[in-house]
Amino acid sequence: MAKTKSLEASMEELEGVLKELEREEISLEDSFRLYNEGMKLLKSCNDMIDKVEKKLVVLEEE
Repeated sequence: MAKTKSLEASMEELEGVLKELEREEISLEDSFRLYNEGMKLLKSCNDMIDKVEKKLVVLEEE
C-alpha cells in the first residue's frame, strides 16, 4: 500500500515542478508532462485541504 504524501511534501514537489516549468530550455513534451504532474499534485493538495476543512467544521459543531 502506497503511503500518502503530506500536504507539505506535495507543496514542495509542486514548487519543484513550477521551477522546472520556468526553465527556458524546457521542451514542449517535458512541459506537458510537468503540467500534468503539477495538476495531479494540485488536486491532491486541494483534496487534503478539503478534508481538513471538513474536520474543522465538525469540530466547530461539537
